[in-house]
Amino acid sequence: MKIKGRSRTSIWANEGRRTVTIIDQTLLPFALGELELTSAAQVGEAIRAMRVRGAPLIGVTAAYGVAMAMQLDSTDGNLQETCAALRTTRPTAVNLAWALDRMARLITRLPEPDRADAAWAWANAIAAEDVATNEAIGRNGLKLIEDLHQQHHRKINILTHCNAGWLAAVDWGTALAPIYAAHDAGMDVHVWVEETRPRNQGLLTAWELREHGVPHTYIVDNAGGYFMQQGDVDIVIVGADRVSRTGDVANKIGTYLKALAARDNGIPFYAAVPSSTIDWQLHDAMKEIDIEERSADEIRMLRGQSSEGLTRDFRLLDDASAVANPGFDITPARLVTGIITEAGIAAPDGLAALFHKN
Repeated sequence: MKIKGRSRTSIWANEGRRTVTIIDQTLLPFALGELELTSAAQVGEAIRAMRVRGAPLIGVTAAYGVAMAMQLDSTDGNLQETCAALRTTRPTAVNLAWALDRMARLITRLPEPDRADAAWAWANAIAAEDVATNEAIGRNGLKLIEDLHQQHHRKINILTHCNAGWLAAVDWGTALAPIYAAHDAGMDVHVWVEETRPRNQGLLTAWELREHGVPHTYIVDNAGGYFMQQGDVDIVIVGADRVSRTGDVANKIGTYLKALAARDNGIPFYAAVPSSTIDWQLHDAMKEIDIEERSADEIRMLRGQSSEGLTRDFRLLDDASAVANPGFDITPARLVTGIITEAGIAAPDGLAALFHKN
């Protein structure tokens, strides 16, 4: 996708040094900054601090973290220690564990002298695969927007929640990939961007849509249902951090409420995910998914820009009130119209058949 007309990705490899550079998302949307990560420890900090975020991007970054660790010490002990440390950084998104398990499985098959080069090549392959996968999600999801356009013969309004764009992946994104595909094809689309408190990740969505030239409007979280009632939403597309084999969707807190509102107003509700986000071992999402409880300061504090143009943290709530801050909620499959993947679009109970899983 583009920033000021130039194609960019959220992470890129520095082949000569075998490091990676990321867009530091904690600085957005007020400043665009880059940060070079040179070790697995720095990768872990970047994931934990949400300098990189979004299920696909977390997985890719973690793979590079393992590859960096193998450049220094390719023993089984260091591999296990690195994977264990990175696994604890974000517990909900399954892509993290998927990437770590994939790297470990491939590396342990090789003799130690061959591991460093192979690990780097495999991390690069996972990054390239992410781009291709999300581009395919865009092509598949585009068909839904095309169908709506043919049905209504007007601008198509799409509501999304949180940031599931190219900043949450290497490129294209998941929920935003069909939107970018439609926009680039010349279709008339408009995106309702929910702020997504407490971290206001809708700001990231608005920023990247603006940079790419996609028409959009930023709204508070609780306005989504109102615009559905007014007939101003044609389809809801969200991303996900984990999807069960039966189609339950774990995504940013507030997603469940959007699915309820969409159902009440007869609006299709889709989750767009790569197959790496599907947890095939997961049957009962409500009982089995570990919902990340994040820092109370995310609610008590708000980052913004002062009238002097300085980026600052502002206090909204003192310490006298207790705070609960679950990062995600679970939308049951019965509220999900379909899942958009790189292999096609499936009903929630059709994922296993789509990917030929027993």
